[in-house]
Amino acid sequence: MPRNVMKTVTGRGHRGKLIVVEGIDGSGKSTQLHLLDKWLRSLGLNVFFTEWNSSDVVKEITSKGKKKALLTPTTFSLLHATDFADRYERNISPLLEAGYFVLADRYIYTALARDVVRGCTPAWVRKVYSFADTPDVTFYFRVPPDIAMDRILEGRPKLKYYEAGMDLNLSNDEYESYRIFQTRIVEQYEGMAQKDGFAVIDGTLDIEEQQDLMRRHVSKFLPPRPKPPLDLNQKQETKLV
Repeated sequence: MPRNVMKTVTGRGHRGKLIVVEGIDGSGKSTQLHLLDKWLRSLGLNVFFTEWNSSDVVKEITSKGKKKALLTPTTFSLLHATDFADRYERNISPLLEAGYFVLADRYIYTALARDVVRGCTPAWVRKVYSFADTPDVTFYFRVPPDIAMDRILEGRPKLKYYEAGMDLNLSNDEYESYRIFQTRIVEQYEGMAQKDGFAVIDGTLDIEEQQDLMRRHVSKFLPPRPKPPLDLNQKQETKLV
């Protein structure tokens, strides 16, 4: 984890807005965040998009560990924490300070859900990520695991090893393992939804309806629109009348 991360914490006083989406794979959260991204950019706002496990610093190491199935729960957790810390220090924190709308496809709550299910204690995981700012809004996309799995398999023929929780020996069948693993993750999200004040969205609604709900939430963070310039000719005409 970068040494200077603790020095770059914004202390919840940042100028920008941090908008996060959370949910199990196949919940539709990524699609909705991309739509929100386009909408905010169309309004002329400065927007930065970041996603989970995307830091070039540790991506290769994490990928190799996954391919060889060598990651223990603690190692898995710390690798993701290192990835997040690098992105937080380089991008998230500085851009929030600069007044950007930072859109995060998964945030620390992904770690809290997955790592706890894999055996890490909640208090330990929260302490690892204690440097991170609290989002201005966290959207949690609630969807049944069976529906999520159907959506995932529409785009590819097979589930990924860690995605299905096969490292936990929940079942020899990857589909049953996925169902058990994701159901446990949903339980963690449901617990956090109330504790951490998530904005819960029904992930089975129409795409347009979900996006409308998101925009309603985010609209309160938008800067006020400038008033149109006063037409001096119209003002003079008014006085003459």
